[in-house]
Amino acid sequence: MSDRQQEQPDDKGRFGPYGGRYVSEILVPNLEELTDAFQHHVPSSEFQRAYKDLLSHYVGRPSPLYFAERLTQAVGGAEIWLKREDLNHTGAHKINNCIGQILLATYMGKTRIIAETGAGQHGVATATVAARFGLECIVYMGEEDIERQKLNVFRMTLLGAEVRPVSSGSRTLKDAMNEAMRDWVSHVDDTFYVIGSAAGPHPYPAMVRDFQKVIGIEARSQSLERMGALPDTLVACVGGGSNAIGLFAPFLDDDVAMVGVEAAGDGLDTGRHAASLSAGSIGILHGAKSYLLQDEDGQIAHTHSISAGLDYPGIGPQHAQLKDSERVTYVGISDSEALNGFRMLSEYEGILPALESSHAIAWAIDHASSRPSSERILVNLSGRGDKDTHTVAKERGVDLS
Repeated sequence: MSDRQQEQPDDKGRFGPYGGRYVSEILVPNLEELTDAFQHHVPSSEFQRAYKDLLSHYVGRPSPLYFAERLTQAVGGAEIWLKREDLNHTGAHKINNCIGQILLATYMGKTRIIAETGAGQHGVATATVAARFGLECIVYMGEEDIERQKLNVFRMTLLGAEVRPVSSGSRTLKDAMNEAMRDWVSHVDDTFYVIGSAAGPHPYPAMVRDFQKVIGIEARSQSLERMGALPDTLVACVGGGSNAIGLFAPFLDDDVAMVGVEAAGDGLDTGRHAASLSAGSIGILHGAKSYLLQDEDGQIAHTHSISAGLDYPGIGPQHAQLKDSERVTYVGISDSEALNGFRMLSEYEGILPALESSHAIAWAIDHASSRPSSERILVNLSGRGDKDTHTVAKERGVDLS
């Protein structure tokens, strides 16, 4: 199968054997309506003009491509470059997708927006764009994530959204997504569900990817302009997979290595991690077939990561296919390694990365040290670390209360 074929799902939403639409019958009309709207409105010149105008004048795109000179010097070896998604309005890549989906919601006449969130960045981005369009917004969030992301919870309420805590299961992103889907079933007429990851039932994996592809499209042209060539390696953290697939998709046909970095937590051999591709098996979660963390009875396993946004037991179906085809290499980085990546980027470049992005930074630091100075590694800095300062402080034994 060619890389171009890998990029597009078939008419049933499958990337090879992965993806699809495994949902209750009551949700099928919602998903069919959404698929029709996505295929009809998004390619239109009117929609694209409005979307690009918002990305430029509301989000602040294009985000810069930055050479991390001091970090490169400290590490030695290959150059480390950063795609600065942390500089977007709201502080992460999430708003690219929220702008697209909520703009589509207005085309569909939907007046109520729901979302799930883990690290809170998708929730903040959804609340932000819902406020921009004057739409009701409800965000589901696990109680564990609410505790470790208090700042983002408050930001959502300031933006006029209602944050609904989820106390079931592990009280994290998986459970928030479960509750959001239950809500959607109960409000089929007026509600648009904004999924933040390139996961879930068809058409979400392709739709989220297409709205996030702006990252890779910009990075590709910026690399040619600033480096005079394409990067040797692309690196992005992977939870559900939206920032990574947004970076990777425009480079699939190029001779560029790609690495997705999962949360290895306390270590892949401990059972306390969130590395679905590195240590999972094939199953069905949230309406799609992919690699999952599950027990021998098919029950979803509890996950662990210091980063709330990577603390998810599944992965988007296109990533599953890219793993099987070996087009992308997927690796794990532990909590302690991610904290070191956070520390080094902060101290050498004056940039506080999100703990999610710190996983990708940590891998790039390790890889760069063993590669020649002629090589270039491009890291998607998917978000900024303001939201994670309490978590980092706690790890360092500092009381910020």
